[in-house]
Amino acid sequence: MTTTTTTMTGESTSSTCTESTRASTSTTTGTATGTGSELARRWAAYLIAEVDAASLAVFRVGYGALIAWEVVRYALHDRITRYYIEPGFFFSFVPFVRPWGGTGMYWHFAAVFVLALLCAAGLFYRVSAALLCAALTYVFLLDKAQYLNHLYLLCLLGLLLAVAPAHRALSLDLLRARRASPAGASPGMPTETAPRFHLFALKAQIAIVYFYGGVAKLNGDWLRGQPLTMWLAEHADAPLVGPLLASPAAGLALSYAGLLIDLSMGFLLFSRRTFPFGAAIAVAFNLSNAFLFKIGIFPYAMIASLALFADPSWPRRRLPFLFGRADSAGDVALVPAPALSPAPSPAPSPAPSPGPAASRRRALPLALLHAYLLLHLVVPLRHWLYPGDVAWNEAGHRFSWRMKLRDKNVSELDIGVMDPRTGVRESLDLEEWLTDRQLGEMSTRPDMIVDFAHHVADRWQEAFGVRPVVTARVVASLNGGPFRDLVDPTRDLASQPRGLFEVVLAP
Repeated sequence: MTTTTTTMTGESTSSTCTESTRASTSTTTGTATGTGSELARRWAAYLIAEVDAASLAVFRVGYGALIAWEVVRYALHDRITRYYIEPGFFFSFVPFVRPWGGTGMYWHFAAVFVLALLCAAGLFYRVSAALLCAALTYVFLLDKAQYLNHLYLLCLLGLLLAVAPAHRALSLDLLRARRASPAGASPGMPTETAPRFHLFALKAQIAIVYFYGGVAKLNGDWLRGQPLTMWLAEHADAPLVGPLLASPAAGLALSYAGLLIDLSMGFLLFSRRTFPFGAAIAVAFNLSNAFLFKIGIFPYAMIASLALFADPSWPRRRLPFLFGRADSAGDVALVPAPALSPAPSPAPSPAPSPGPAASRRRALPLALLHAYLLLHLVVPLRHWLYPGDVAWNEAGHRFSWRMKLRDKNVSELDIGVMDPRTGVRESLDLEEWLTDRQLGEMSTRPDMIVDFAHHVADRWQEAFGVRPVVTARVVASLNGGPFRDLVDPTRDLASQPRGLFEVVLAP
C-alpha cells in the first residue's frame, strides 16, 4: 500500500489555520446559541406547566374579601360621599373620566361589593373578575387626591386575576360544573390546575412592590432616619412601647430594618428554603405598619399574598376540609419519574411537536407576561429622567411604590388670579373650591397645583371672557428641612403644560 504525504507551507498553512479557527468559532457560537435556546425552551416549559390551582384559589378568596371589606369601610366612614360626590372638581388622571351623577357612585360601590363577593366565591368568575377590575380601575382614575398605593396594587392584581383561571379550585363555578356533569364523566370535568405563569405573574408583582419600596428608601433622608423618626414620636403616648418609639434611635433602627426587609423580602419568599422565615417577617412587618400608620387594607393584602409563595398544593394539606384529598386536583407533574425496572425499556418515540397554531397560543401569554413585568420594572425608575428631587417635585412619584418616604409641612398656601387687563390680583378662597382632603393633597403636589390652576383659569375665562394669570405662593419643608418655595410664585401656572412627562420646577 502506497502512502502519499503532502507538505503544505506558507499561505496554505495559514489558510488551514484560518479555516480551523473559523470552524472553532462557529462551533462555539453555535453551542452558545444552542444553550440559550435550550434555556429559553426550559423556561417556557416551566411557565406553561400546569400546577395545582389551590393556592391561587385561596388568594382569590382573600382578594375578594378584602375588597368587599374596603367597600364597607368606605360606606361606614362616609368616604363615598366625601370623596366622590361632594367635590365640585376632580384631579382626574384621565380628563374624560368623571364620577357618576346623582346616586350613581353609591350604586357603583354597591356593584364593587357584589362583584368582590362573587370573585371570592368563584361564581361567574370570568365575568365578575373582569368587571371588578374595571370597576376598581374606574374609581382609581377619578381623583389624584385619592391616590393610594394599595388601590393601585389592587387594580394590578385584579387584572392578573381576571386573566387567570383562579376559579378552577375552591369555587362555586367548579361546584356547578361538577353537578352539571353526569357521574363518571371525568373527561368533561374541569381540572383543578392552572398554568404556572399565572401564579408567577402574581408573585412577581408582589416582589416588585417590596423591592422597589426598598430601592426608594435608598435616599439621604431615610438613611438618617427621617421622616420615620418624626412619625414615631407621635406615638409617644402609646402603652408600653410609646417611650421606646419616641427615641431617635428607634426611628433610625426601624428605618434600616424596613430598608433591608423591603429589599430582601421578594428573594426570601421565592425560595422554598427561606419562605417560612420570610413569611414570618412579612407578617410581623405588615402588622406593625398597620398599627403605626393606619394605611387601610394594604398590609393585609400583602399578608394575603403569602398564600401564593408556598407550594401550590399547600391548601390541600392545611385545609383538607375545603379541598378534599391532596391527590384530587389532577395536578400535572413537571418531570415524570423514571420507571424503576431492571430491564432496559425501549426508547420512547419522540412526542409530536405542537403545530404552529398551538405554538402561537403558548407564546402569546408568555410574551405578554414578560412585557408586563418589563413595564413594571421600568416605570418605577422613570423619575431619574426628570430634573430635581422626586420627593420634592413629585415627578415620577406615583406608580413607583414610593411609600411613606416624605413628610411635607406647608407654612403658606396662596393661589390667586390676575386679570391681564387690569393687573389686579385676587386671592382665592380655596375652601370654596376644594374639599379638605383635596386641599391637603394638592398643597404638597406641584402637578395638582397646576391642574387646579388650569381649572380656575377655565372657569374664569367662561365667566369673564378672558383667561387670567394664575400664580401660587406655596412654602413648604421636606422631612423637617428648611422652608422654601414649592413652585415658582412668579410663573403663570395656567399656562404650564400638563402631562405625564411634564415637571413643575421650583424657582
